[in-house]
Amino acid sequence: MSTYPSIFNDVIGPVMRGPSSSHCAASLRIARLCRDLMDENIKDILIEFDPNGSLATTHKSQGSDMGLFGGFLGWEAHDERLPESEKYIATAGINIAINIVDIGNGHPNLYKITLYNNNETRKLTAISTGGGMIEVIAIDDVKVSMAGDFFETLIYCKDPENIIAFLKASISYDNIEFHKGEISFIEIKSQAFLDEAIYKELLAMEAVLFIKQLQPVLPVMARNNLEVPFITCNEMVEYNAGKNKALWELAVDYEMARGNISGPEVFEKMRNIIHVMGNAIQLGLKGTHYEDRILGSQSLQFKENWEANKLIGGETNNRIIMYVSAMMEVKSSMGVIVAAPTAGSCGALPGALFGTAHSMQLHEDELVKAMLSAGLIGVFIAAHATFAAEVGGCMAETGSGGGMAAAAIVEMKGGTLKQSIAAASLALQNSLGIICDPIGNRVEAPCLGRNVMAATNAVSCANMALSNYEQLIPLDEVIETMKAVGDQIHHTLRCTNLGGLSITNTAKKIEAMLEEVPGKFFKSC
Repeated sequence: MSTYPSIFNDVIGPVMRGPSSSHCAASLRIARLCRDLMDENIKDILIEFDPNGSLATTHKSQGSDMGLFGGFLGWEAHDERLPESEKYIATAGINIAINIVDIGNGHPNLYKITLYNNNETRKLTAISTGGGMIEVIAIDDVKVSMAGDFFETLIYCKDPENIIAFLKASISYDNIEFHKGEISFIEIKSQAFLDEAIYKELLAMEAVLFIKQLQPVLPVMARNNLEVPFITCNEMVEYNAGKNKALWELAVDYEMARGNISGPEVFEKMRNIIHVMGNAIQLGLKGTHYEDRILGSQSLQFKENWEANKLIGGETNNRIIMYVSAMMEVKSSMGVIVAAPTAGSCGALPGALFGTAHSMQLHEDELVKAMLSAGLIGVFIAAHATFAAEVGGCMAETGSGGGMAAAAIVEMKGGTLKQSIAAASLALQNSLGIICDPIGNRVEAPCLGRNVMAATNAVSCANMALSNYEQLIPLDEVIETMKAVGDQIHHTLRCTNLGGLSITNTAKKIEAMLEEVPGKFFKSC
């Protein structure tokens, strides 16, 4: 089945608590599916990470453990209890073991999970693909492909032919597939679970062993025979020939087709997103505190110095720096943010757009349009490259956020579609090859500086595009190059805590200090 990125699934979202979407939000979604696979009855869990992947060294400090525990308990990614999920999982009587062993596959964000209760043992293997997105690649050692965007019904059985014939004659479905293994099952992807009468009729069949039902974990569902009007920048331009639509309008067209929702629904979904972003910025500017972090509320000092005229001029850029900092500080204090496109890069895009909009005194609707425009550029990146730092370095995270922001800023200023595309291309060109090497194994530094760099780069590239600077390399080709460059970045420089600034003497001292006494390094403002 073909599917395509959704602005709200893959690009702008999820609404979550920090520090990392590819760790926290993704792991929570994986664990939610595990919970369903066990009918919400879990006694013991074995979690395995490969030593050559990113999770072996980052699963605790960057929130994979927290997300998994929350998901096993059935929580949402923004649940206020997440920072204490380890305590809650113990209270629930669920025993968890985490082993670092050679499990192969080669993907840096691989989760192999074995689940037990008194009656059964089930296995689920999944990968985090970036920005909170996931793919379940095996259940009970049988190859599958699940993104969490369907109602999934698994019918474990001995004789599939008659059951499949019955299903095709009795239910509405998007796809039915038989998966043969040591224990075989029929997988049904659909827009809703089976009717109760059909469910009971299946259970009464001699060939049916048992049935599992897995709820979707993504906000926008997929469907059979899904089609979108375009999936590359060139196709978008061709689609727009004779229509003369703005970038944000093209984003609405795309998401209407992708999500099977109306234009006003798309617009209001994005308005809700910017409200979460705006609240996070305002919360950050009031000061944040969290013990297990490296940096304090630096945005407060920036604000004071700006208001006291102690900084170099540039009202829009300074506002952007302040907003980016505030957003990143909320993330680092486990506040609610939007991964846009990831939690590690959650400051660049909203900081750039909110800072520009407020400097220009634009109406909220213009900010919604800008975020939609950014989302569509993100769709092209999601479809043909990646947002995962574990795959493409920080280029994939802050680089993408900056490229998305540049296109949106051009539109906010009244530029043309051609200029918006050029701005995105220029910004992405400027970010090729940026590595991911968090200090102290925390998603704070140099993440903050790179978010600021991406946001200010976006403004610069927007102004260059508005002045008709040549992009030279078309956006589609730049995105292809992002993918190629990401593949060439050494794995030690892709969010593994094994290279770059992560392994400097000072970084290792900071990491040891944090592990010894959380909060010892933190200096509150």
